[in-house]
Amino acid sequence: MKSMFRLVSRIACAIEALSEWCGRIIAWLVLAMTLLIGYDVTMRYVFHSGSVALQELEWHLFAVVFLLGAAYTFKHDEHVRVDVVYQGRHMNDRRRAWVNLLGATLFLLPFCILIISSAFPFVENSYLIAETSPDPGGLTHRYLIKAAIPAGFFLLMLQGIATIIRSLQIIYCPSDPPGSSATVNKESTGS
Repeated sequence: MKSMFRLVSRIACAIEALSEWCGRIIAWLVLAMTLLIGYDVTMRYVFHSGSVALQELEWHLFAVVFLLGAAYTFKHDEHVRVDVVYQGRHMNDRRRAWVNLLGATLFLLPFCILIISSAFPFVENSYLIAETSPDPGGLTHRYLIKAAIPAGFFLLMLQGIATIIRSLQIIYCPSDPPGSSATVNKESTGS
């Protein structure tokens, strides 16, 4: 049982590391997108020279930031939530863990699976027909941006699994919260 607990805890750590890594990459994409928008606005309003491809690239980067950044946001508990209940006086860490466990199990994971399974034909069709922008001068390879949909929801689903693991740790081992030195020591010593 302890070896299974260690394995599951390591899986959660690996998922969280992936979410963290993706979030840091996405942060650089935000900077790139900001510079691109600044360049595009300067070209349009100062030099009266716009580009459809640049404008579409801005939209695509914006979509990628939100889709691939969702897991990072969820990991850091910065997602939208009804804090009136979740942060109430009657809620302790264990009750919050139950809310997270039930929310991730009953809502997040099924929704992610639904979106991923629905998006694959969408991406595949775009690839098969070699979909491009309908606008003259627009971007080609539209399937790449569409592929960000299942990729983003897959990352979010993985982070949901890590949240379930962490919630179970809080519920069943309240004296050793996830990531604490006691949990790490238990994992490394095997006790």
